Amino acid sequence: MREYLLTLCVTAAVTYLLSGPVRKFAIAWGAMTAIRARDVHREPTPRLGGIAMFGGLCAGLLVASQLTNVGQVFRLSDEPRALLSGAALIWLVGVLDDRYGVDALVKLGLQMVAAGVMVLQGLTVLWLPVPGVGMVALTPMQSTLLTVAIVVITINAVNFVDGLDGLAAGMVCVAASAFFLYAYRIWYGYGIESAAPATLFAAVLIGMCVGFLPHNVHPARIFMGDSGSMLLGLVLAAGAVSVTGQVDPDAMRLFTGSERSAVTEMVPVYMPLLLPLTIIVLPFLDLVLAIVRRTWNGRSPFAADRGHLHHRLLEIGHSQSRAVLIMYFWSALVAFGAVGYSVGANAWVVPLVVVLSGVGLVALLLPRFTPRVPGWAERVVPPRYRASRRRAGRVRPAEPAARDWAEKPARRLEPEAEPAVEAEPEDAGADAGGEPRTPPGLHGATAVGSRQRFAPRRKIDSRS
Repeated sequence: MREYLLTLCVTAAVTYLLSGPVRKFAIAWGAMTAIRARDVHREPTPRLGGIAMFGGLCAGLLVASQLTNVGQVFRLSDEPRALLSGAALIWLVGVLDDRYGVDALVKLGLQMVAAGVMVLQGLTVLWLPVPGVGMVALTPMQSTLLTVAIVVITINAVNFVDGLDGLAAGMVCVAASAFFLYAYRIWYGYGIESAAPATLFAAVLIGMCVGFLPHNVHPARIFMGDSGSMLLGLVLAAGAVSVTGQVDPDAMRLFTGSERSAVTEMVPVYMPLLLPLTIIVLPFLDLVLAIVRRTWNGRSPFAADRGHLHHRLLEIGHSQSRAVLIMYFWSALVAFGAVGYSVGANAWVVPLVVVLSGVGLVALLLPRFTPRVPGWAERVVPPRYRASRRRAGRVRPAEPAARDWAEKPARRLEPEAEPAVEAEPEDAGADAGGEPRTPPGLHGATAVGSRQRFAPRRKIDSRS
């Protein structure tokens, strides 16, 4: 575990330190696209954050290759080299897309090429655990097609969800953490060495996300761009493919006892096939809904719009930060719930997931209603839910009073004014201490009530 933590920390540190120089390079190179209608941010932000992530990936793998225990992965398996080859290709495609733009179909084809490069070097699904049948060996063609499909779907699912500051990096970090716990348990719990590459990939992926998130949370200073989102998706898919098609269930010694108990104990075997789907369930759901929505409207499935899940959260009334946290919550609930179920702790996992799902639904629908909060709880809830604040807002006449105060100087400038307005007391504009009092409806930050503080001046007729 210490070697994995060291690899994670090195990856995170390199990614974090490279993000600043990469931001300056992106600005100088012009990798700052104009703000589009579907974008949430309001000012141009540099992309190319994938360069820092790729640097962290290389540094993490380099350090891991020199360690005593984790270094055995590089000597006994070609999967780390396969991952690095595919990651380099997909990263290069992403960099070109961030700077110059690449056609969607061309980008899809290059994603398949990157997945094929990993298949050629041994990172592929060899067999599948099928419930009721057992292990089914795949032909080379079936193995290649299935591996390419998993990689391409995962890459695009992560790419589609990258729409808010810190959203994609945080969701992948949550997913990789759950995947790391599962793969680490298979390696050390069952002594299966073929799960070691997937454990290493998950640790490096966590480090990439942790190192980049400080620069990417709202308000983001740099975006990961397609170079980062596609890289994260490929590394996540590589770990899923490795642990799904390489772990032999016979080595887990599950086929003992009655047939009923064997079916129950086979859950850890099926979990490598199901866990990658549970990890990307939200991005994948968003991907499917986007394709159906765009096709139904007669548009290309790759045409961007503002109908993603995170856009809908903003439309409900959530802020960017709260929308991101809600997406984090649901991703963690699904991913860690699946991992907990695979461990066999069904007695408490299922009720806990049900209770947390209810909590998540309440948080999701908070902007739709204003609950009655008792007085003793007002200190721990946001200000807009406090009854005393709402009562004060109903009593204070904001706009009319501010408008009258702004119009009074203009009345005194009018030569043809109506009969003089009754003069105000001398202390009307000051408080008890002699200090000027801010009129109702104005606040001290900007001293602006309605859109204009003073009435427009009259033009002087120069002909007279």
